[in-house]
Amino acid sequence: MGCLLSTPEVAGGARRRPRNIGEVVVFVPGLRIPRPLDFAQPLGDGLSKSLVERLSALRTRIEVMAGQEAPMTTKPRRTATQHGGSTLTDLQQALEDYLPVLLGLVENGNWLKHNLRFCWINQEDDVEETTMSDSWYEVLSVLHLMAVLLLSQANLLLLPNKFTSGYQSTALEDCKRASIDIFLKAAGYLDFAVQKVLPQLPLELRNDLPLDLSEGVLKALCLQALGQGVEIQLGMAIDSIKATLAVKRRLACEMVKYWHQAEEYIKDLPLANGWGEKHKLFIQWKHIEAKAIAYYLHGLILEEGNTSAGIAAAALQAAEEYLKESKMACDSFHVTLPSSRNPPPWGASKYLAERIPKDISSKTINWDSQKHEMIKQVAPALPDFVLSLKPDEYQLPSTDPSWNDLQVQNVVPTK
Repeated sequence: MGCLLSTPEVAGGARRRPRNIGEVVVFVPGLRIPRPLDFAQPLGDGLSKSLVERLSALRTRIEVMAGQEAPMTTKPRRTATQHGGSTLTDLQQALEDYLPVLLGLVENGNWLKHNLRFCWINQEDDVEETTMSDSWYEVLSVLHLMAVLLLSQANLLLLPNKFTSGYQSTALEDCKRASIDIFLKAAGYLDFAVQKVLPQLPLELRNDLPLDLSEGVLKALCLQALGQGVEIQLGMAIDSIKATLAVKRRLACEMVKYWHQAEEYIKDLPLANGWGEKHKLFIQWKHIEAKAIAYYLHGLILEEGNTSAGIAAAALQAAEEYLKESKMACDSFHVTLPSSRNPPPWGASKYLAERIPKDISSKTINWDSQKHEMIKQVAPALPDFVLSLKPDEYQLPSTDPSWNDLQVQNVVPTK
């Protein structure tokens, strides 16, 4: 059985705490970083020297690159190529190279599975680092890091300030489409981690996982990726003259459901430190913002139909109230350390900020300012649509061929 060692946070520890992360379109929790690991002593009697050296070299590469990349993912106005290319992709490749070799330690009940003490620096948990003697913990940590890197790549793609005039329109549209694929791929890693990897860990170890890897946080991150994918789809629909109001409303209502589910998974978790608290606030903000645009579009459709003017007005008034609330939630998110800021508004957010105050003032009932909650209570229910975006299907790669002809000795697991 794998053992656990958690290290409380101490002053001057290895965890890095940036104070400012610049502009944020996609929330990216701080990167979990693997701590150095000596493969030779625990595995030396059970594996060939070449395989031990290969495992060590592949993981050391990740340790070095993740340590270098972690502060870079929080640099304001970081440069990216048209398709998000940067050292992020190099680190992603390093993880993909390591995973097939690592899987040899967990396949077919390998006796070596518990011989290594894998240690990673946490970001969303109060405990600074967590060590477990179970190779499935390493697989889970790798998949989580792969997903977080993709979210970081999507954030870079969607920051408007990296585009120049004349190039902006075409490039931004390409980046929007590319970001949707990235969100679905990240969701696929996280969904697989929850459905297939977490069950491989004994219950006592699952209960001792850092919050970064808890089922609630993994599911919330997965739903965040899907919600942000729909947000991009909605922004593209808003910019398209071919998209009907009904299509836009459906996307907005789907977005509400994704963010609602994400908030349900994360709201009761004790995420109290900077990254964890900021994660909660981001999901709360995006959920409220999604409600604002959904109620606005719903109100417009009710106005066009046979619904009474009062019901349509109630939906539009709710949109206005949720817009006010979303602005406060946005401010709370950005001032929470590590501090951040909004890029210039675009897509659904720009539509929300420009259209609601302009259109609603002449259409809604003048409610007393003290009746904020009453306005939301009397608003008509939003339509319930089946969610259209699903995580990409992901399967672990085949175990590296270097394990095929290896005769692994029965090494007794360390306690």
